[in-house]
Amino acid sequence: MEFLRPTTWADALDARAGHPDALPIQGGTDVMVELNFDVRRPAALLDLGRVAGLTRWEESDGRLRVGAGVPYARLITELGDRLPGLAQASRTVGSPQIRNRGTVGGNLGAASPAGDAHPPLLAGGAEIEVESAARGVRMIPAAEFYTGVKRSALEPDELIRAFWTDPAPGPQYFSKIGTRNAMVIAVCSFALALDPGNARVGTGIGSAGPTPLRADEAEDYLAAELDWAGRGPLPDAVARRFGELVAGAARPIDDVRGTAAYRRHAVAVLARRTLTWAWNDYTGAAGRRAS
Repeated sequence: MEFLRPTTWADALDARAGHPDALPIQGGTDVMVELNFDVRRPAALLDLGRVAGLTRWEESDGRLRVGAGVPYARLITELGDRLPGLAQASRTVGSPQIRNRGTVGGNLGAASPAGDAHPPLLAGGAEIEVESAARGVRMIPAAEFYTGVKRSALEPDELIRAFWTDPAPGPQYFSKIGTRNAMVIAVCSFALALDPGNARVGTGIGSAGPTPLRADEAEDYLAAELDWAGRGPLPDAVARRFGELVAGAARPIDDVRGTAAYRRHAVAVLARRTLTWAWNDYTGAAGRRAS
């Protein structure tokens, strides 16, 4: 197996163009497991760990651009206040050692339906910046990035450089179900993002379909039903209907981690739960109860 280790982004793109069958790795937390268990045996590995520009993030024109090599641990400590939903998801990824190495860029590259970063990226309306040496840069909305089980819209000569997203304009929450809180593949997961200023709702469903999914009908329903201006209480009927619509958007299967029926039920519960947390944050209801 050939091992390619560029130190600049230009060299990485050239290596990708010259070796389209090479498997890119960032932190290696998914890839190395597959290699160890002989799940795959690529002709070459393209290690992006020494490309310094990938480990930086910046704010530009009010948006955040986060390099594909920024590890989960830094997302939590450096961007937790700006991207709370993604930070919450990052805290559930593996062990501290894995969070120090693993990256959202690697999660995107793997495109697993169970990836913890995907639901918050969908809910927050993120865009994925990809590039090839021949065709330059293009931006792919997260909702269009996932094309199938562990398949994405990436072309063979493209690499993921960063993702772009707005700092959270309102409450964001992530929740998942697994055999334990971390170091486990999600049975299912859900992310919610509220944008009170624009009366908009974002959703992301994980591990309950062939790809990460948005619940478009649930988003439209909730945006119309919430009392954005008056910050009134959340009606139980609205929360339940929202959960039903989210469950209806899921496309789960039976597998070793759970049945399709359980996943649909669990996604509905997660949707109601995250909505309650987020709405209480927005209205200040949690603080009023505590006082």
